[in-house]
Amino acid sequence: MTFRDSGRAGLEDEEEFVDILEERRHSSDLGHALRTFNPQPFKGAAACSTADLNKAVLESQYLRYVAKEIAMETGSSTEEVREEVCGILVEMSQNLQLGFVRLMGYTLTKVLKRLFTSISVNMEGLNTLQQAVQESPVILMPNHRSYVDFLVISYILFTYDIPIPVIAAGIPLAGMKVVGEILRRSGAFFIRRGIRSDKLYWAVLSEYVRTIVRKGFAPVEFYVEGLRSRTLKSLTPKLGMMHMVLEPYFKGEVYDITLLPISISYDRVLEESLLAHELLGVPKPKESTSGLLKASRVLQEHYGSMHVNFGRPLSVRQLCEGKINRCQYNLIPRDLPQKPTAETEGCVSWVAHLMVRIQEQGSLISPWSLMACLLLQAPTAVLTQEGLLWHQLTEKTLWLKKLALAFGARLNWPGQVSDSDVMSSTVALHHSIVHRKAGRVYLVQDEVPARKRPISPEEGVIRTAAAMLMLASYRNQSLHVFVRPAFLAMAMHITKSTQRDELLTFFCFLQDVFSNEFIFIPGSSSQDFEEACFLLNKCGAVRISQKELAVSEAGLEALAFLVELLQPFIDSYQLMFRYLCEEGVHVFPEKHVAPAVRNLATRFILSGELHTYEALSSDTQKNILSALQRLEAVTKLRASEQKEYKVNKAVVRRTGDILSGKIPPQMLQVTPDARL
Repeated sequence: MTFRDSGRAGLEDEEEFVDILEERRHSSDLGHALRTFNPQPFKGAAACSTADLNKAVLESQYLRYVAKEIAMETGSSTEEVREEVCGILVEMSQNLQLGFVRLMGYTLTKVLKRLFTSISVNMEGLNTLQQAVQESPVILMPNHRSYVDFLVISYILFTYDIPIPVIAAGIPLAGMKVVGEILRRSGAFFIRRGIRSDKLYWAVLSEYVRTIVRKGFAPVEFYVEGLRSRTLKSLTPKLGMMHMVLEPYFKGEVYDITLLPISISYDRVLEESLLAHELLGVPKPKESTSGLLKASRVLQEHYGSMHVNFGRPLSVRQLCEGKINRCQYNLIPRDLPQKPTAETEGCVSWVAHLMVRIQEQGSLISPWSLMACLLLQAPTAVLTQEGLLWHQLTEKTLWLKKLALAFGARLNWPGQVSDSDVMSSTVALHHSIVHRKAGRVYLVQDEVPARKRPISPEEGVIRTAAAMLMLASYRNQSLHVFVRPAFLAMAMHITKSTQRDELLTFFCFLQDVFSNEFIFIPGSSSQDFEEACFLLNKCGAVRISQKELAVSEAGLEALAFLVELLQPFIDSYQLMFRYLCEEGVHVFPEKHVAPAVRNLATRFILSGELHTYEALSSDTQKNILSALQRLEAVTKLRASEQKEYKVNKAVVRRTGDILSGKIPPQMLQVTPDARL
């Protein structure tokens, strides 16, 4: 079924989305899997089998050179190193076969129809991709929020006769009995974690990826964020794979490469509870076939709709124009290893951040994400005991919907049914987090196993925390829409200043501190600030003159909402700063941070001193540690066997004092784009 999105708020360009499951519900699943598959591949690619591809990698001058170098360094024979290369390639390489793609297609049809009411795909993006794959090597770059992401792109491309991609996957998936081999034959190639220090493995992987791109063997699909986001928020991009796919262009081995950002949006994520508990320190289950079978109970649940938005193809040649001097690559033979220059690293980082930003802009925000923003701003006692009045929540959600649209959000808000029905069905879909009773909304807390003794206050905090972190994850789906105006609102709130230059300085400071939480394109702080000013002015929150920003009476509600949206992040960072400034903390092992900060947060939540449960999240704690390293407030000790850090308490205190407004913006030395 095809529908126009004119009834869907925020899609003014009326993009045509198609529910690809609609036809599957009315025709044969087997017929779909066995249909004639007739893709139009890259015109510049010569016929190449998987065996030919692997042979080209093994025989490359680059790997021959690296093998000799490592043999000399380790005292091994070249033959022994070459044997190791062969072993790595066997473990890593994909073995794409159409028969297994058909098997996977048949299985996925059954599963997807059971899980989702619809999977909507923008046809214009697919049509553009169909053309792009014929003209240059294509790199597919989806965001990563669920295990479902992994094969859904291949499923869509198979349905529309577009070449099946080879997909970068984590090595644990290869170890799943039967399933690992099916994934390999459906196009997955498997990568070990933590390979930076393994010179030989890195060389084999980079040559394998570059050869696929150079030969135009198939589109390459990888997650620029590196990992699945446990918080449903964009992650800082990893640059290793990004550099590998761009290098054939840098070296002049291909005329151009096409990057295609893809935004996958979910009404409800299958792993929501699992992810929340992982953030609270529950170990992640090992990927296994038996675990997959046990997880089949997810098929009994309902997950709403899924949107896959194929972005506009971007030419690497055009993106990198003026950003990198490719002549440097002519000075050294292409087959020799070459350390990337600072200019190259800067260009790769800029492209990677740009891709994540475009993924964010292409995502569709559900009504539930807006409701989660508001639920998190209610006192915990209201959600767990008294209940939040339903009419208050719905009225405020409709107000927030208008604000989100004013800020340019793309909303998945059905126009064919009443707003009341949209919000009612949204809450019903998320029955694992909240429930409605007698005109009020309550938080669903973790069930307590049968026991003789009552649960302790600390156990009570963890019971509530899982649902609060799930709420936070869904709020995170819409944060990219609000974060820039929220930073400006917070700058005005903390500094009490109206001067543009002072607010810009503090805005840049916030970006610097929180750059592990939110994605900002390097070098664009001034543009981000101007965008924030424009949006707050557009919604009537501020009036702008050349040197000042004046708060409008009519905009107080919007400003208060934006400040509250960021407050959990401020409070979580201040809590970590407080822990690090305690008397006994000078040098600390990384593994001690999470339990110590979690204990401190639990104590403060119980005393009423801390109002956010996000301080309990291990991802938040890791982000704070990364930020403090960047700010040179903590230093990693190189000589330490276990990861240990030394604290510079003066810098930590100063950072905390700036965040709390004790140090005025005139005292800050941050300039736009200085660090970013």
